[in-house]
Amino acid sequence: MVPTVFVPGLLCTAEVFAPQIAALWPYGPVTVASTLEGKTIAEMAAAILASAPPRFALAGISMGGYISFEILRQAPERVLKLALLSTHARPDSPEQTAQRRVFAAQAHSLSSEAFAALIAPTLKALLHPAHQDDPDFSKNNVRMGQTVGVDALQRQLEAVMARVDSRPSLPAIAVPTLVLVGDGDPLIPVDRAQEMATAIPHARLVVVPECGHLSTLEQPAAVNRALIEWIAG
Repeated sequence: MVPTVFVPGLLCTAEVFAPQIAALWPYGPVTVASTLEGKTIAEMAAAILASAPPRFALAGISMGGYISFEILRQAPERVLKLALLSTHARPDSPEQTAQRRVFAAQAHSLSSEAFAALIAPTLKALLHPAHQDDPDFSKNNVRMGQTVGVDALQRQLEAVMARVDSRPSLPAIAVPTLVLVGDGDPLIPVDRAQEMATAIPHARLVVVPECGHLSTLEQPAAVNRALIEWIAG
């Protein structure tokens, strides 16, 4: 039985892993880390390590993947397996940083209702076109975003913008690794996932059909199958 620690992405709560928590419990205890502590990726990783089991399987989605790379840098001996979901190893491009700064400025000091109106179209755009008009996805995404809140979003954005390039450390990852990406992810092209899978010695790439950036919620059955094979293998 292997403990699993899930790490959520930007503006995400434990709800982003709800289908996976239920699916992986038969294989060991499951916890979802908080990404609300710390102002940098390194501080977030240290906070997660402080409350994590002595050794564990680690799965991060999007920003959670960036934090997972840092957890491996800080305590590689504690990570038994790694799953990188809808994420990549590169730092922000100047264009991405500029977009994040605009988003942060727009969100500053907004009321809960105004914040929901701001993030709803942004989060909708992360979904595969087949899911963008599903009201349940919209409600889930906005609910997670409002729970995280404006202040935590600002800290998360600053941390993400300042993250390091994790590509040089990929060949040193020595644990079984799942790299999973949606075939229609607007943020993470499949070739970015392939880049990681090629550089990590014991990696397996899974491309999920009809899936955008929120893979764990958009295609939970496919993601669960991949994760069960990963944790039980």
